[in-house]
Amino acid sequence: MRAFTYPTFRRLYGAQVVSLLGTGLLTVALGLLAYDLAGPDAGRVLGTALAVKMVAYVVMAPVMRALVAALPASRVLVGADLVRLGMACCLPWVGHVWQIYLLVFALQTASATFTPTFSATIARVVDDGDDYSSAVAASRIAYDLESVGSPLIAAALLTVVSYSTLFVGTALGFAASAVLVLSCRRDINRSSINERPTSTSTSAESFARRTFAGCRIMLARGVFRGVLWVNVVVAAATALVMVGTVVFVRADLGGSATAVAVAFAAFGAGSIAAAILGPLIF
Repeated sequence: MRAFTYPTFRRLYGAQVVSLLGTGLLTVALGLLAYDLAGPDAGRVLGTALAVKMVAYVVMAPVMRALVAALPASRVLVGADLVRLGMACCLPWVGHVWQIYLLVFALQTASATFTPTFSATIARVVDDGDDYSSAVAASRIAYDLESVGSPLIAAALLTVVSYSTLFVGTALGFAASAVLVLSCRRDINRSSINERPTSTSTSAESFARRTFAGCRIMLARGVFRGVLWVNVVVAAATALVMVGTVVFVRADLGGSATAVAVAFAAFGAGSIAAAILGPLIF
């Protein structure tokens, strides 16, 4: 892929990969933590946590994007990573279910800040149209491979350490992401300096306009509305996996923590297989 000829993109891609790895370890560890705290009711806990996660992402993504619009992209990315790092460090000390919800909300708010900023930065760093397409494809591949890679790594680690150690891996992933972004901050900020809003954009009216601009765009065009409904269907299937896997493997099948991670990896492999075979079949 020609996108990797851009040094800045290579570092940003590395930041994305280690960040995704940390997030994947977090998914496995969070499910096991919920099972420890709630036992057979872990499905209810994870369902609520997933709802909190989605509410945070849907509500906070446009708000945070509007709030940080005037800041250099590198500061936004590093700041989001540091918040996620701090929340991951708190998770091993959780003793009550409500604390999970609070930390998940904070984590997802930071992710809702990081992800759109990262995507916008890639578009500015890789300025050639064809190269940008390959950059987007590489980014998508990283998401797909993470759904298999992270659970398998978690499964290997769980054979020798407790699940709480996975939170350390999560924190290290976010820390490495922040370091990689800092290593190319000058190039990132130089590419975005002309796209920051002017001082007039700090008014309440402009803030509200920036906050709801994405919603207006998505709802105004039929093709985007169709994409929204497709995402609803995908999210429903994903929710069943996220909520039910831990309880099914641990409580119903009597499996180990490692078995939970392997189950998540199997679901990820199925997702990748569907993405590859779907166009060939249909």
